[in-house]
Amino acid sequence: MCRFRRRRPSFRWSLRGTRSRTVRRNGVVLNRRFVGLLLVTGLVPMVEATVLVALGFRAAQGVPPQLTALWPYDTYHDLRWLYVYHRSWWEFALWLTYVLVARGLFTTGLVLLAWPVGVPRPSLGWLLRRNVVLGVLVGGFVAPWAAISVAASVVALSWVLLASLLPMFLLAPFLQRVAVVEHWWRGLPSVSLVGWSLLNFVVLTVAGALCWVVPGWWTVPVAGVAGALNGLLWNRTVRAALRPSRLRWARVPVTPLAALLAVAVPLVIPPVTELVPGNEQWIRAAVLERPLPAAVTHAVIVLTGYGSDYGGEQPSDPRVQRFSYRGLDADGRPLAYRSVDTTRSMADSVALLTRQVELLHRRTGRRVALIGESEGAMVARTYLERRRDPAVDILVMFSPLIYAGRAYYPPPHHDEGWGVVTGWQLRAIFGLADVGGGPDEPFIRSLLDDAPFYRNQLMCPVPGVRMVAFLPTATATEAPPGEYTRIPVYQIPGVHGGLLDRRLLQDRLIDFLLGKPIAHTRAEYPLMQSFAAAWQAPPLLIAANPAWAGNRQPDPAFTGKVCLPAR
Repeated sequence: MCRFRRRRPSFRWSLRGTRSRTVRRNGVVLNRRFVGLLLVTGLVPMVEATVLVALGFRAAQGVPPQLTALWPYDTYHDLRWLYVYHRSWWEFALWLTYVLVARGLFTTGLVLLAWPVGVPRPSLGWLLRRNVVLGVLVGGFVAPWAAISVAASVVALSWVLLASLLPMFLLAPFLQRVAVVEHWWRGLPSVSLVGWSLLNFVVLTVAGALCWVVPGWWTVPVAGVAGALNGLLWNRTVRAALRPSRLRWARVPVTPLAALLAVAVPLVIPPVTELVPGNEQWIRAAVLERPLPAAVTHAVIVLTGYGSDYGGEQPSDPRVQRFSYRGLDADGRPLAYRSVDTTRSMADSVALLTRQVELLHRRTGRRVALIGESEGAMVARTYLERRRDPAVDILVMFSPLIYAGRAYYPPPHHDEGWGVVTGWQLRAIFGLADVGGGPDEPFIRSLLDDAPFYRNQLMCPVPGVRMVAFLPTATATEAPPGEYTRIPVYQIPGVHGGLLDRRLLQDRLIDFLLGKPIAHTRAEYPLMQSFAAAWQAPPLLIAANPAWAGNRQPDPAFTGKVCLPAR
């Protein structure tokens, strides 16, 4: 009996289609496919930039260069738009299918144009299948992080934005091989692939800053130049992926392991940020644990931030009182509270603060100063807007949430609304990670439901109230570039909830309570704002959301400014 051996399918390479006509101009040889690659990658971002500039959508003008970037930044670009701008499940599913398939087809075209002349390449069908499947896989990997970037625009926290971006940065060098080689899953990427991927991140960051900084229609050619640079990087990464070289760790499935690492690394960011001394610690040392100078004529209420707790300890100075997220006892003293109590809605916290201000003013006969940190700053500023007692004439805010509420998702019982799928994906992510109370905590819903106020009025003056905000430099990366304050600010190195020079801050705080004007800006702050422009999720336009109906103030997404007169 004859025994036939079944041949295994081979990875077929061909020189067909890899030759490209060249044209000589003034002694320079031009590869037509390379020129076509630069034109395609340059023109596509220009189209998006043209639309944004025509609409006056300033807050998103740093995004277009990512449209033709290397994996996975291109998909990160697509999904951030989709997660903000969809209104129903079927609309999301339709656009998601289109985005992922179109991205795979578009990438196939870029790979064909970037393929080195004379190097055998697989068939067009193989490239199509590989890149469409890759588009779907990358979309599945990027989706949670794109959703988290939207969450970052809701709560305006830099570490949340960093957590959404780090996996893209870590996995980028590994993905460049997937589109063009067979055994993409094993071995380390070459040094050149790592270098080109890193350079792409730098190009996108700088280009995003320039797109926002340049005036008017200059954004369009800047986006075009950045897109052409993307084309050059596509050319170089395809060459680097195909170049014969010794593969390190050739038997190890490095790419899947790198994907797992990319998922795990963002989880260590919150513990790392906690290593920076928190505002609550030095506020306790400056105000709660030692008497205020006799020259301070105000009574003081200290409002600590999200996740804080309070054991009922009384401050050393009878003029000072700790705000309690549980309210007051029968004798008017703040009740002890746990961290879970800080999740209550802004309206509930404002009601508790109203009662506490009344009693402290009545007991001491003094005017009241509010010192708030993070969530506490938001509660104090909301109180001044809604239920202010004339006795309150000083507000000090540490690490307020600048330009929060830039996105939206409806409550769980709603089946439609902007960002409906984003909300459910965030609920799944928070549920699996067992992090906090989830995206529907009453405090978070307050930021979502009253977003026009927190986007427009948080950093505006209040008549009759002296105000100052102490801002860590990391705050610069928490919102698109723009002028988001009309009150004095004191900028100082640090991260949200942790300012570094504690002694200086204690002195400046006391100076402000004594009536001295304080303000300090740092040169790197607007620079950091610009460099972060490329990585912000595009904000949801206020006028587009029926849940924000009735807002009459200009949208900072168009103006780049706050506190403008109502229309």
